[in-house]
Amino acid sequence: MIASALALVLASTCLNAIAEQKQQLGPWEAHYVLVPTSFLKPDIAARYEITRGRDRAMLNISVLDEAGNAVAVEITGTIINLLSQRQPIDFREVREGPAIYYLAQVKHTDREVLRFEVDITPPDGSDRRLKFQQKMYWDGR
Repeated sequence: MIASALALVLASTCLNAIAEQKQQLGPWEAHYVLVPTSFLKPDIAARYEITRGRDRAMLNISVLDEAGNAVAVEITGTIINLLSQRQPIDFREVREGPAIYYLAQVKHTDREVLRFEVDITPPDGSDRRLKFQQKMYWDGR
């Protein structure tokens, strides 16, 4: 129910500003979205222990099996800026009913391009890597 509430909040507040993305990792489908934390209502941010701010974003990743069911995974990651400086990503697993997803906070500067490398080990024990890049903006400019 809370996952539905979070999805509804995200969809209703920023439908055109953000879009969920996905990558096929063998038989697994990784869905990810990077959302400015200022888009989250204060009570939702507090519930998920997310710090709101114009220089912060929330990364949400979920992995689905071939039947579309959420699966628990081992997940680690790194953020790399254009100067090749690396910062580890600290994920927190959230389970709500059948939903399983992994949240992390990302601090960034305005107009900063960040590369994300996320290592995912699904239930079959295979190692998969989710890679994407995103230009980050401060909210409220």
